[in-house]
Amino acid sequence: MEPLPEAFMDLFERKTVAHFATMMPDGTPQVTPVWIDADEEGYVLVNTARNRRKEKNVRENPRVGVSIPDPEDPYRYLSIRGEVEEVTTEGAIDHIDALAKRYFDREEYPHHGEEVGERVIIRIRPDRVVSSGN
Repeated sequence: MEPLPEAFMDLFERKTVAHFATMMPDGTPQVTPVWIDADEEGYVLVNTARNRRKEKNVRENPRVGVSIPDPEDPYRYLSIRGEVEEVTTEGAIDHIDALAKRYFDREEYPHHGEEVGERVIIRIRPDRVVSSGN
């Protein structure tokens, strides 16, 4: 596991939209803009609903990529390649509510109950981390 650079941790504390790349069953890439987070152990976290395409893809192929551009300077970014170590429902609702606070300034995620499946956290182990612009 490669550590996330301390100088770029602010990207996980702001309204940063990341690009999350997974592999489709036919081997083609699928990229989705996502809210992004990191835990205290240095794993990258993506919260989604079970049965969305990205969640289905990581169950089949856990190798992923994440591009995290600074919203104020897109030439300052993190590029992460890694592997999904876990897809869990544990803490997923509290996590999406915390992200809603950051991204929407709301206490609760506004779309509870509208999803195609229950909330899950995709926990990504960073194996290769490249940074630029700082």
